[in-house]
Amino acid sequence: MPMSVVWNERTKLLANALGRASTACLTVGVLAPTASALYMGANGPANLAPLVAAFCGWLFSALVLHLAARRVLGRLS
Repeated sequence: MPMSVVWNERTKLLANALGRASTACLTVGVLAPTASALYMGANGPANLAPLVAAFCGWLFSALVLHLAARRVLGRLS
């Protein structure tokens, strides 16, 4: 049974939303703190453990959302 055009478009819309959420996680949780740490220079945070933990958490979230978007798009074939 062929998929309807509406179903295909809704699937693409969901995949795009997941992709944008993935990009937002990467920007907010990884790129912004990295840029902030680079511009702090010698006045960087005293304890890097929480920063690294947050970095890894946001990166993992971005990866999971990206893979979810790929899985959603895989339903189109």
